[in-house]
Amino acid sequence: MKKTRSLEQKEAMLGWWLVLPATIIILSLILYPIITNIISSFFKVSLMDRDTFVGLENYRNIVSDPEFWRSVMITLVYVVGTTLGTTLVGLGVAIVMNKTFPLRGLVRSLILLPYVAPVFSVVYAWKFIFDPVNGIFMDVMVERLGLFEQRFNLIGNPETALWVAIVFSIWKNFPFTYLMILARLQAIDKSMYEAADVDGAGRWQQFRFITMPELYFVLGSIVLLRVIWNFNKFEDIFLLTDNLKVLSIYTYFKAFVGVVDLGQGSALVILQFALLIGFILFYVKKVLKW
Repeated sequence: MKKTRSLEQKEAMLGWWLVLPATIIILSLILYPIITNIISSFFKVSLMDRDTFVGLENYRNIVSDPEFWRSVMITLVYVVGTTLGTTLVGLGVAIVMNKTFPLRGLVRSLILLPYVAPVFSVVYAWKFIFDPVNGIFMDVMVERLGLFEQRFNLIGNPETALWVAIVFSIWKNFPFTYLMILARLQAIDKSMYEAADVDGAGRWQQFRFITMPELYFVLGSIVLLRVIWNFNKFEDIFLLTDNLKVLSIYTYFKAFVGVVDLGQGSALVILQFALLIGFILFYVKKVLKW
């Protein structure tokens, strides 16, 4: 008995020693930037002079800046719009693609193209589509359908650029949601639908009482991932338009553009991190009930 316990202890210790190098590297990559940003957020960081300790001044300057709160509101609208959009579109496409029809495999593969396409190429394709002079969208809306009296720049206007960015994000990222939901749909026991048919349940009742409960945790996980990714989204929006300052872009301009202020940039990162962690804890506890 003692020999068995000793062998188990040795195997456990060996396991810890094997994962220790990777654990140290991962924790270093995660903890070092967080700790560095926390420390920098209390300093006025200058590339030319010595750093100066300013305490909570960086945080006070950020909270008192109206542009910060505007960025928060834009970010919330963007995150909610893109998360709901990608989830609903992905769910609808997955339900359709779960049916049997000719060339289904080919269609399923083609749906993934927006997600796997390089972001640079698709962004500039969208910018060409919405170009006010040569773009296809304005040509159709103004010249052919006559829905607008004159051409205007959808991407160049901050009020409309937000909705273009939301639609672009939904189009670009819904295939991920579709793929995850489709995988779960194919794993649902078909006998449950057969039993529901026998009991006289309609399509809507089957969807509500069989499909949705089976998809609950998949959809919950997808929403959580999409909120995290969309909250931190930078490259898609930055390349698509110069007139939309979500928090990530606002932080970039604050830290690296014009008067470089890395201290306020670090404070902004910490505030974003705190907001995201707060949401994750609330969502995991109240919605996913983990």
